[in-house]
Amino acid sequence: MAEQWSGFSYIVTNLARFIRPDEITFSGVNSTQPMLACLLAKRAYDWDYVYINVAGGVDPRPSHIPLSSSDPVLAEHSASIFANEDFYDLCTRGRMDLAFLGAAQIDGAGRANNSCIGDWHAPKVRLPGGGGGAVMMPTARRTCTWRTEHSRRVFVRELDFVTAGGGFAGVATPIAVFVKRDGRLALQSWHPESSLAEVRERTGFDFDAEGAGPTPPPTEAERRALRELDPDGEFERDAAVRLR
Repeated sequence: MAEQWSGFSYIVTNLARFIRPDEITFSGVNSTQPMLACLLAKRAYDWDYVYINVAGGVDPRPSHIPLSSSDPVLAEHSASIFANEDFYDLCTRGRMDLAFLGAAQIDGAGRANNSCIGDWHAPKVRLPGGGGGAVMMPTARRTCTWRTEHSRRVFVRELDFVTAGGGFAGVATPIAVFVKRDGRLALQSWHPESSLAEVRERTGFDFDAEGAGPTPPPTEAERRALRELDPDGEFERDAAVRLR
């Protein structure tokens, strides 16, 4: 099972599983795992969707897979080129089906903090801020996030600062997948090497786990697509994702 699901492959593959046929999906800045997930979905699934990225590409066919999710190579062979304001316009008009957006802290309501750790007036850490996410999270039809660390400092009972609301429809970590249900994040499944007890121990808020169980293993198409995208394991080494 470990060979099937490293922490890295677990995150990337489960982000890809949030993508739906014929939808418009966006991946942004500093979003390597979502970038790979979007490219994986194009290769592994027998249906299509529209992939837009922060480099401006629309359904690109990049000549190589860049380390940066903002690399201009992600605009190669695009159907058209999108500017930043076009992403926001698409969201506010209700046409963006799914946006992958980052978060430093996440609470049980699926809100995000990207502004500061600690008190706003004297923070321990000053974070980059909302950026486009503060616009896109409330206006995209669904937003999803990921964290390479699953801990109580990430999944908190109360955010130090509410950067954006509207909530995440899904979250993937090395050990669990959450989805939004009745206004709260609920556990959908956990890594087969983990357990419900471990997810509860490492999560700072209470959550519903009704119907949750071990995550279905990756399909051969999903495994093959990720091997093609990261044949030398460069992305996995750079991410340094650990189950524990």
